[in-house]
Amino acid sequence: MSILSSPAAPVALIAGPTASGKSAFALALAHRLAECGQRGVIVNADSAQVYADLRVLSARPSEDEMEGIEHRLFGAWDGAEACSAAAWATRAKAEIADIHAGGGVPILVGGTGLYHKVLLEGIAPIPPIDPDVRNMVRALDGDAAYKLLQLEDPQRAAELDPGDTQRIARALEVKRSTGVTLGDWQMAKAGGIGEEIALHPLVLLPERQWVYDRCDARFATMLDAGAVAEVEALLARGLDPDLPVMRAIGVPEIAALLAGTIDEAAMLAAAQQATRNYAKRQFTWFRRQTPSEWPRFEFGPESENIDIDACFASLLRN
Repeated sequence: MSILSSPAAPVALIAGPTASGKSAFALALAHRLAECGQRGVIVNADSAQVYADLRVLSARPSEDEMEGIEHRLFGAWDGAEACSAAAWATRAKAEIADIHAGGGVPILVGGTGLYHKVLLEGIAPIPPIDPDVRNMVRALDGDAAYKLLQLEDPQRAAELDPGDTQRIARALEVKRSTGVTLGDWQMAKAGGIGEEIALHPLVLLPERQWVYDRCDARFATMLDAGAVAEVEALLARGLDPDLPVMRAIGVPEIAALLAGTIDEAAMLAAAQQATRNYAKRQFTWFRRQTPSEWPRFEFGPESENIDIDACFASLLRN
């Protein structure tokens, strides 16, 4: 039996919206593990921080900010290559196994809920979508696509917000291309490690306005830290504009500034709004999509101390 497949193999997971303090929690846990004679290794689970091109705009931790704790999968993908949830999960599984083999404790940290879900539950073996079907579905407006989904996959339609155009299109194209609903495909998920590890999750759900204020302040700080130069370098590569790295929050807004179509004030306002919107979607995901038994830590701006022993009591007892 491999170390990864041992039920005693611990994995900590710290999730939550952007700017909620996940990195600080992860570092505090790693230091606390060190006090207990264990080695904590932080593994990135954020879809922006995987890209080497987005050091500033993804708020990727610097060497100093890592505080001597080993970090993995930060800046591990070149922007020319899209990092899918499945690709990340494959790499994360290898890193987790390697950390366990060395006697360490992996600490997954990031706000990309789909990454967590694919790693733990696996992925459905959906065959490639027929390009003609995809083009037809993507050409529909949101209202028409939702009405068709209500007819062809009513269960999925009932689960989705009518305004969630991306997931509606995905469900519709899967049904039309394969003849099987997305829900049925997902029942055949494979490759997840959720049953093979001892998971110690924590979902951070701070007060929303506090997070929004931190989002605004952080983006302004990113501009001072070289975000414009980072986007200039990215644009100089001539990458496909549909790549995730080109659509990361801050990149389109700064690109518009560099193109002269908006001024700096409009760029700042648009990027801050995009960040707040992203945080709002993350709040919704983590409240609705994570298992009800996962501990949730709700706190406000008055919270000053991180009680790691309370949040990870079962892990620190081992």
